Amino acid sequence: MDAIILAAGKGTRLRPYTESLPKPLLPVQGRPILDWILGALPPVDRVIVVVNYLAEVIEGYLATQSHVRDWTTVRQDVPRGTGDALMSCREAVRSDRVLVLNGDDLIGREDLARLAAEPMGILVSAVREPEAYGIVFPNPDGTLKQILEKPTGLAPPQLANIGGYVFPKSVFDLTLPLSPRGEYEITDAVGQLAATGAFRVIESKAWLPIGTIEQWCWSQLADVGAYR
Repeated sequence: MDAIILAAGKGTRLRPYTESLPKPLLPVQGRPILDWILGALPPVDRVIVVVNYLAEVIEGYLATQSHVRDWTTVRQDVPRGTGDALMSCREAVRSDRVLVLNGDDLIGREDLARLAAEPMGILVSAVREPEAYGIVFPNPDGTLKQILEKPTGLAPPQLANIGGYVFPKSVFDLTLPLSPRGEYEITDAVGQLAATGAFRVIESKAWLPIGTIEQWCWSQLADVGAYR
């Protein structure tokens, strides 16, 4: 299994801290976010990091880290969404499955291991503000029924997509539609694959989102034992 880490974003909600440092390298308790992610990965054959903004800074970090030996970067020259970032890795993937993660949140080591054990799956976590997330609706058997982006009118808690997926390599054979906001969405790949077979919904036990300055500040005080 290969791992793909999506790390091309500009981190605009974390400015001014991301003006000279890419978001995946912001420190959390003395370690870059990306370092935590690499350290929590299950055994993988290769790590592919999708980069764009301050790409050379991320590549400099990767050259010095000790978590994975076989790594490469793929440059998403014109960022057009998470689906486009995924598809840009088509030629770099060598294994029959891929673990795909956002490069700006921490997910527990145990959760990543459970996800990696599935043929296809998505990680979720209960949230109190469903209108701020993609909300996942599972079937009674724990497989995916539907994902709705930032729905309104739902009573909390709801299960949010937290940006962790495992796909078969056949994901690269899909054709993704252009979304209303002019991007290609990784959740469209999820939906297409879920229509072909059991796409497992796995509730995470440890998720530390770092999307805002407030969340980043909170991460400096959080219990990070599950992410080591």
